[in-house]
Amino acid sequence: MSDENIVDLNERRPSDEWRKYVKLIAVAIILITILATIISNLFIVEQGEYKVVRQFGEVVRVVDEPGLNYKLPFIQSVTTLPKYQMIYDIPPAEINTLDKKRMLADHYALWRIEDPQLMISNAATIERAEAIMGEIIFSAIRAELGQLNFDEIINEEKSSRGSFNEMVRERVNEALERSNYGIVLTDVRMKRTDLPEENEEAVYRRMISERQSTAQDYLSQGDAEANRIKANTDREVQEIVATATADARVIEGEGEEEAASIYNDAFGRDPDFYQLYRTLQSYEQTIGEETVIVLPADSPYARILMGYID
Repeated sequence: MSDENIVDLNERRPSDEWRKYVKLIAVAIILITILATIISNLFIVEQGEYKVVRQFGEVVRVVDEPGLNYKLPFIQSVTTLPKYQMIYDIPPAEINTLDKKRMLADHYALWRIEDPQLMISNAATIERAEAIMGEIIFSAIRAELGQLNFDEIINEEKSSRGSFNEMVRERVNEALERSNYGIVLTDVRMKRTDLPEENEEAVYRRMISERQSTAQDYLSQGDAEANRIKANTDREVQEIVATATADARVIEGEGEEEAASIYNDAFGRDPDFYQLYRTLQSYEQTIGEETVIVLPADSPYARILMGYID
């Protein structure tokens, strides 16, 4: 038998190289899966937040320091809670003041989570914590405002609102601490106060009446002051006129006295001239445009009038 007819069975066996490649691929897949699982279970804690790690729904730990952390895959989950202060807008509520008046008080609160585990255990969620805190705040506000009169609440000058806010905050925090809610109220402030709709119209009418009464008081005071000033002015004018009249009479008397002295002196020096001067003055006083005088022609009075002077 020739060598050409001999067949080597080893040459026809399949090669084992492909098995090596399959193993390498399987190992790579396993490594990638492990790496992906590790990466997917890493979580980052940032500033201003808590990371709550739960296992089968139960809180196993709370991470509050910033950095990279790891959780167990599949059985653990991570949720986030804020570490910073939050604002809660308290729904407006109707209260009664010390003087038995109804009003609507609208407040807002600043709060934060102090113990996430207690908050989750006793309040479950942020929404539930806010609802519980809102009820406690409303109760405290109603108790504190119930000790104040209406005008003390709405009037900044009469109000003790600063101490009022502090008392409400202390009362609420005491209640939250007793119940272990793990949250703290940092501040509470009043935004505005309103009257119930059915009372607004009556209050507006009363305010208008008070303003009208005040305006009338001002008008009455103004009229009284005007009358007083006018009376004083009239009195001063009368005093000035009386003084001036008296002074004028004195001056007039002094003038007449001086004139009489002059006349007497002139009469003593020249009686004829004085007689002539007095006659001419009488003409000015008695004779007008339509004056008719009947006198004898030889009368001295008529002769001077007609221009005959001896």
